[in-house]
Amino acid sequence: MVSVYLGVGSNLGNRRENIKKAVALLAGIPGIKLSKISSLYDTLPVGGPKQRNFLNGAIKIKTNLSPLRLLGYLKGIEKNLGRKKTVKNGPRQIDLDILFYGNTLINTKELRIPHPYMFKRDFVLKPLKEII
Repeated sequence: MVSVYLGVGSNLGNRRENIKKAVALLAGIPGIKLSKISSLYDTLPVGGPKQRNFLNGAIKIKTNLSPLRLLGYLKGIEKNLGRKKTVKNGPRQIDLDILFYGNTLINTKELRIPHPYMFKRDFVLKPLKEII
């Protein structure tokens, strides 16, 4: 199994509950084992329209799913929890991103690993440091 780090965030509705539901759905996927979950941080939005603060954290999982298959499950969780694509960097019920997938490097239209903007975002790095 591969160690994978995910970013999680929410700024619509009950942010903490949205993240809790996302983690529960993630834990129910065959081939995924939760390892660690960071603290959650109230953070300012970056880019996009004026919007409410986010609650952000990081999750470490172990998985035997391929990166693209994992991405498909993450998008499914986002959809299940009500995420709708509106404007770039806009408000959302839930956001799940693959930050690292073992030592794998991917640069395709569908997926970029490591996450291309994570090193510029304290709201990703702070919780990630807790669980690495």
